[in-house]
Amino acid sequence: MASASNASRRGGTARPPVMGRPRDTSRDLAILDATLSLLTEVGYEQLSMEAVAIRSGAAKTTIYRRYRDKAALVAAAVEHRSHAIPPEPVADDLRGNLLGLVAWLARQIAEQEIDLLGALFAGMRSDARLAEEMRRILRRDQAAMTDEPLRNAIRDGEQLAPQAAELFAEIAPAVIVHRIVFAGEPCDEPFVEHLVEDILLPLLRSH
Repeated sequence: MASASNASRRGGTARPPVMGRPRDTSRDLAILDATLSLLTEVGYEQLSMEAVAIRSGAAKTTIYRRYRDKAALVAAAVEHRSHAIPPEPVADDLRGNLLGLVAWLARQIAEQEIDLLGALFAGMRSDARLAEEMRRILRRDQAAMTDEPLRNAIRDGEQLAPQAAELFAEIAPAVIVHRIVFAGEPCDEPFVEHLVEDILLPLLRSH
């Protein structure tokens, strides 16, 4: 009997190649949700691929096929959780756009579980791979937050400081986390206005 490849060369009809099973997205979600849950419960140091496999119902080999190590798994889980899109800059000036952006950022941070943030901070200090992954995510989010508002401000004649985007990314989240976690106070409208008008605008406009 002629082979399929021979039949194809002679102009015959060859059977289509056998495809593997499509990736089970529900299994992906179960793995990522289990990772976030365990990370909050036990912290980064005690988190293990075995525990994630048990909690999610996935085989450990399945998890290792998708994620090279624990840091990659945790980073994927964080990206899965943090999928909100920054608001479009709609105000006529930098101040107005920063007010909207900072209010949005404060809501995003306030909605995070404190135990989860603590586990990520501790993990970044002890695992260089996790720190590398989280910085990659932060750089991406920084660009998504600041590119358009700052570009519009420059187009409108604002004289911004060098590395203005980096300044925003370093200062705004840190002040918001301090307000929520350490001071135990809400990021209400007066606070957002204070952060923008008294801290961010003077720094971003310095040159």
